[in-house]
Amino acid sequence: MLHRSPTVVPASDFNPQADAEALKAAMKGLGTDEDTIVAILAKRSNKQRIEIIEAYKSMYGKDLIKHLKGELGGDFERAVIALMTPAEDYFATEIKEAIEGIGTEEGALVEILAGSTNEDINHLREAYQRLYEESLEEAIASDTDGDFKSILIALAQGNRDENEFVDEDKARIDAERLYQAGEGKLGTDESEFIRVLCSSSYAHLGAVQRHYWDLTGGNSLKDAVKSEFTGNTEKAMLAILGCSRNQARYFASRLHNAMEGMGTRDRNLIRIIVSRSEVDMGQIKSEFQAKYGKTLEEAIEEETSGDFKRLLLALL
Repeated sequence: MLHRSPTVVPASDFNPQADAEALKAAMKGLGTDEDTIVAILAKRSNKQRIEIIEAYKSMYGKDLIKHLKGELGGDFERAVIALMTPAEDYFATEIKEAIEGIGTEEGALVEILAGSTNEDINHLREAYQRLYEESLEEAIASDTDGDFKSILIALAQGNRDENEFVDEDKARIDAERLYQAGEGKLGTDESEFIRVLCSSSYAHLGAVQRHYWDLTGGNSLKDAVKSEFTGNTEKAMLAILGCSRNQARYFASRLHNAMEGMGTRDRNLIRIIVSRSEVDMGQIKSEFQAKYGKTLEEAIEEETSGDFKRLLLALL
């Protein structure tokens, strides 16, 4: 089984009442003690932060989230609120924003759905319905089309095979089917690609890619996707293949892209660091340094500032 290395784990000496009291003191009077807010929230798990919210309301009769929003601002506020939101609700709001913001943020949709477990996706579906009185599938269908829509809807079912055992014969058969559906024929059978990529385990997809390479004498399935598909469909399939080969490297690339070029895509930066800190941020940091020749901490030092920077670094 794949060993995970989170950078945020539940605090062993956790006392939600003490944390609630410390946070209230940090926001009392003129000014805000941001250092205390960072020190507490970055070293608690998501479930523990929810307990702090509950303790705060029980002790003071006030909503901690509203209090934080009133005291903080900018990207620091956005990152703090992300930390304080139940994971499934946070992903639901991110998908809502990706769909309904100015232009659909297709990369975020794929990242959330391809990077989540079946359990995560099923919780996300329930949260989306509860928060927006609309199914996740309806929301996706209303704002996407074609093969890209089919990929997202397939991923949103949360039915990917998660068995880590690989049947090499089945992987070889799927490699042959994909060849026949793409490079081996005139035109492309998109449905066969969608079936294999969206329902197979990532372990199976890794084996399919090896067999595809052997079958074609050195052509990669990645290159086949690039030659057979375009636009968002191509990007979604490449993201799935990337996750199957090395999920931590995929997220390292997403983080690099969020900080590359003019400006920083802070929403993507916040989402990946907040969500992966309790999963595999240790591996992501290693992959980032191996691929880009600098540490993730160095990149964040260069691209962010102030309390926002201190919070992100504390989560690493």
